[in-house]
Amino acid sequence: MKSYGFKGGVHPLDGKELSKDKEIVDIPATKEMVYPLSQHIGAPAKAIVEKGDACLVGQTIAIGESFVSADVICTVSGTVKSIEKRMTASGNQIMSIVVDNDEEYREIEGLGREVDYQELSKEKIREIIKKSGIVGMGGAAFPTHVKLTPKNDDDIDYVIVNGAECEPYLTSDNRVMLENSKELVEGLKVILRLFDNAVGVIAIEDNKPECIKAIKELVKDENRIKVKALRTKYPQGAERNLVYAVTGRKFNSTMLPADVGCVVNNIDTVVSIYMAVCKSTPLMRRIITVTGDAVANPGNFSAKIGTNYQALVEAAGGLIGEPEKIISGGPMMGTAMFTLDVPVTKNSSAIVAMSKDEVAANEPLSCIRCGRCVAACPSGLVPQKMYEFSKHFDEENFARIGGMECYECGSCTYVCPAKLRLTQSFKETRKSIISKRRKG
Repeated sequence: MKSYGFKGGVHPLDGKELSKDKEIVDIPATKEMVYPLSQHIGAPAKAIVEKGDACLVGQTIAIGESFVSADVICTVSGTVKSIEKRMTASGNQIMSIVVDNDEEYREIEGLGREVDYQELSKEKIREIIKKSGIVGMGGAAFPTHVKLTPKNDDDIDYVIVNGAECEPYLTSDNRVMLENSKELVEGLKVILRLFDNAVGVIAIEDNKPECIKAIKELVKDENRIKVKALRTKYPQGAERNLVYAVTGRKFNSTMLPADVGCVVNNIDTVVSIYMAVCKSTPLMRRIITVTGDAVANPGNFSAKIGTNYQALVEAAGGLIGEPEKIISGGPMMGTAMFTLDVPVTKNSSAIVAMSKDEVAANEPLSCIRCGRCVAACPSGLVPQKMYEFSKHFDEENFARIGGMECYECGSCTYVCPAKLRLTQSFKETRKSIISKRRKG
């Protein structure tokens, strides 16, 4: 089986054996449900409910008023308890709608109604996706209706489904591909209806042979859909690497995949599109991997958005001892957490609990000019020089040597024998530069 890839990257211990064979388990919602108004890239949604209002399952409780924004959907029935700032997994305090779950799960009218997408116009499909609050569920949380509305539909000739799941320890997409493969293929067909000239490519790393086999069988008679195996290497799932591996086309940080004729969506995003368009069910749940050597029973769980993280950990049998590090997301690009008292959001993907903090255990040394970071960088940058400029707050030269092309994958930090905090430094510098550019 021929597979495709990109230059650079690393091969970290993947840890997927802990949960890849664990089927998705539904967990109950918590009594208090928290819905942050910023669960996506772009402007926060605006609450359209007030304290004391009754809510139903599937009801829109906040709307994205600007073009780059996303609606928020209630996932339980109950009463709005408050609208206040709450902590999220990112560590930020974000204005949120807090709902007291009455545990009756009364639904809005028409929820779950079956619809034939072939009878819908392109405009109607995009409208449904927007009103369903769907965002990119691979981590970036870019509003999906925006991604599916390029300047010219006819310029799109590839719709790529990102099934790489290259981040270590994460296996939720793997399980979705195995357990919801039909919904995945149907969701891709819905997207292809928007782009008459496009072919669909489901791109999967070759360490998931069962997924490749199952989906190839499903699409064997589909003229516009094919499966492509990718080399197992981190960060294969990054958009620039994925597009290059599938099409040979390149783009930079000032461009979008649509600028090179591609639309890229995550596995669970495509399934969510199917549910919204064909089953009249907006985005109300996330499939989340709970794993790590400090988790009693690692697994994959379906949790309603708004559910407390602590409930997920309890569903996985709880923690073993006192973990030195708990991460929201994967170990390469995730965020270290100091509390589990945060809600599941649209961009939640995993909880990884580790008994040892390997990063804290190694104090940074001086750079030895070994060049490993250069070889590992998938963007072809020179992290060593970027670090020097970043360390001295020289943002002009940091940008001059291509620092803004970094997408913070962590490959350089992973291979650095001196254990320099390269990615953290680049993240802070890029954030400062972006902030100053926005201010003009």
